[in-house]
This record gives sequence, structure tokens and C-alpha cells, in this order.
Amino acid sequence: MAKAKHTKTNAVRLLEQQKIQFDVMEYETGDGQVDGVSVAEKIAQPVSHVFKTLVAKAGAQKLFVFVIPVAEELDLKAAAKVVGEKKIEMLPVKELLGYTGYVRGGCSPVGMKKLYPTVIDASAQEQGRIIVSAGKIGMQIHVQLDDLIAVTKAQLAPITTIHV
Repeated sequence: MAKAKHTKTNAVRLLEQQKIQFDVMEYETGDGQVDGVSVAEKIAQPVSHVFKTLVAKAGAQKLFVFVIPVAEELDLKAAAKVVGEKKIEMLPVKELLGYTGYVRGGCSPVGMKKLYPTVIDASAQEQGRIIVSAGKIGMQIHVQLDDLIAVTKAQLAPITTIHV
């Protein structure tokens, strides 16, 4: 059976080069609902399986990538501690494309312009396979957590705020 044709984003190309098994999931973007929770609904997947990619910086030039569940928020203090920094802040959206090659809403942890230190929220361990952006709005990839860790050289750590 032939593989379905899909857009070749940097993320898709890199996963194919590394011979990593993944599934592409596409969704409609015409309604403008491209937040993570809406995306999970559109691809008919549990919100807990869909992760968003956030980019933060320490100082002027140190960038870090954080992959967290779409319904959660990044705990900046916990994230800074994990990457060995006193303080980190979110990268301004206008700088995202220049550093990563991706736009807001289509930022994948795979295939950025450079391999930045990456941390995946520890809750991903409960899933086995998780869903992240494929590097384009309207396109997600479903991949084994171990493969994602290998290709991004990520570490796992608790980096989301605790909801009470």
C-alpha cells in the first residue's frame, strides 16, 4: 500500500531521513480555530495526547524548546531550573520564524533551523505516542515518544503548572 502524499515540511523530511515511523494528521484551518484544544477536537484525539511546542530564551541568544500538553501552561520557573538557567522568558512571536523556520501555530520540535535544547513534559510518558505539529498550520504528526526524544535529543521533566 502506497503512503499517502502529504506536504514535505522540515519535520516530515527529517523524520523520513531518520527512518522514524509517524502518521500525518491534517485538519481544516479555514475557521481560524488553530489552538491546541481545537486541533485535538478536529483530529478526533484526546487533548492529553496533543502537545504544543513553545520556544523560550535566556538572555539574548540562548534558546530552549519546550513541548507540553496543549491544555497546560509552561511553568517558567520549573523550565528554567531544568535547563540550568536562573530565568527564561517566552520568545516573542515575531522572532519565532527567524530562529526556528516555523510560524506560531505550526511550530514543530522537529526540524528547526538549529537543534535547540529540548524538554518534553514528563506527562508524555503516560502516552507512548504523542501528537505534535508537523511544521505547518493544519498538519500534525503522531510519533512514538522515544523516537521524538531521539530526534530532538530531548529530556523529560515536569515543566507545566500544576492546576489545583
